[in-house]
Amino acid sequence: MSLSPEEIERYARHLVLREIGGPGQQKLKSARVLVIGAGGLGAPLLQYLAAAGVGVIAIVDNDTVSLSNLQRQIIHDTKGIGRPKVESAREAIGRLNPHVRVEPHALRLTQENARALISGYDVVADGSDNFATRYLVSDACFFERKPLVTAAVGGFDASLTTLRPFEAGPDGKPNPTYRCLFPEAPPPGTAPSCEEAGILGALAGVVGAMMALEVVREIVGFGESLVGRLLLIDTLAMRLETLRYGWDPDNPLNGATSPR
Repeated sequence: MSLSPEEIERYARHLVLREIGGPGQQKLKSARVLVIGAGGLGAPLLQYLAAAGVGVIAIVDNDTVSLSNLQRQIIHDTKGIGRPKVESAREAIGRLNPHVRVEPHALRLTQENARALISGYDVVADGSDNFATRYLVSDACFFERKPLVTAAVGGFDASLTTLRPFEAGPDGKPNPTYRCLFPEAPPPGTAPSCEEAGILGALAGVVGAMMALEVVREIVGFGESLVGRLLLIDTLAMRLETLRYGWDPDNPLNGATSPR
């Protein structure tokens, strides 16, 4: 896809980066990205993907904007209270970058619709707020062979990683799955919700922006991805740490005895 004169000016700071340049910007323009959730993580993620010039951005969210969202979900505003988040986000993206096409999906992901929806996109970014959805999305991305950028935030801490378990690493072993990192969800009631535990609004912005960076990396291809690495963020100590994790041969998706 060629860039128009207006797009060349809009993306000028990308175009002078040797690691992106014209070919990388064209990849962004032709890319189709699916974002799960238009909440705390999805809000900054969607804005930076739109600003970066991703050609098609799909949004999955069945919730409406509430006043308590606005402390961190900065793609929405006070006038949008009560509106579907996918529509509020779609309008905000349109104001930011008219070259981006938004595909809103005002629905909840289920076992019945996840794979069909995910199959239509190049990269998936999961900003959901519960383990059930994270496992559902990661499994569907494995079977549909789609790269997944996934993150989670707590009150003052967060984590971020990228998954490509349908491919092998340099050592010839399969890349790890989400289930290699977290074999089982925590028991019900042990992981407090955002409403119960609270969340630092700016932390969601930081992590959502990092997710956008990783999505752009997956599309363009530069530097070292977070495949097999878990980025941990502790804002109380203002510390970032990266842990390596590997393939678990007992995992049910691409384990040693699992059907592939």
